[in-house]
Amino acid sequence: MSDIGEWFKSVPLFTRYWFALSIGFSLVARLGIVNPYYLYLVPDLFIQKFQIWRPVTAVFYYPMSPPGVGFHFLSNLYFLYHYSRNLETGLFDGRPADYCFMLVFCWLCSLVVSMLADLLLLMDQMVMCVLYVWCQLNKDVIVSFWFGTQFKAVYLPWVLVGVYFIMGRGGLQELIGILVGHLYFFLMFKYPQEMGGPSLLSTPSILYKYFPSTRSGIHGFGQAPTPRRPLGDDAAGGGGRHNWGRGYTLR
Repeated sequence: MSDIGEWFKSVPLFTRYWFALSIGFSLVARLGIVNPYYLYLVPDLFIQKFQIWRPVTAVFYYPMSPPGVGFHFLSNLYFLYHYSRNLETGLFDGRPADYCFMLVFCWLCSLVVSMLADLLLLMDQMVMCVLYVWCQLNKDVIVSFWFGTQFKAVYLPWVLVGVYFIMGRGGLQELIGILVGHLYFFLMFKYPQEMGGPSLLSTPSILYKYFPSTRSGIHGFGQAPTPRRPLGDDAAGGGGRHNWGRGYTLR
């Protein structure tokens, strides 16, 4: 238990609680402690009945059964942990307010699109947003997927959409996540830095009050880091060693 506690404390702040709450909400629903119906995003109940917790619980809750759905939940946890952790300890290292703003921005955009599409859960969209942003920042990193296939990280989101489509899940949630993740990446990095446009996104000052930066310098970002090419990683949880962009080793 002490080892688990030490590991939990070593996980970056937002990844830590996102990961823990996802397990917690899904587990209490699976055990019947809470009726899963109260955790879904139901637009009519959210808007007309003021059940304002639903957009939040829809991010953390995901069914653990039947087996196929349960496997997808575990895959989401894997991608959430690795890619959110890599962003939080990489580009957003020492800047928790900026990472919080990214998550809030993606959540609000995913919420609007998901309500229009009448989707009940937001976990797939949010995980794909984080994964997509990481892949855009590390385009040339070689990732390993199932059966030893390897390709550049920039293709990983589309490979996952294709896999989920073949498995009969449709892939709509993942496409929404890609759309929202691209919107954030374009407005935060590509448009102002590569196209010379004005900066259209900035972290609200109030977030720095609650999540002060731990690195010296001004708030916000400079240029996105130039990705380095590692030996490879395991994008689908195969259990090997991982090399990620800046040389941090994950196990």
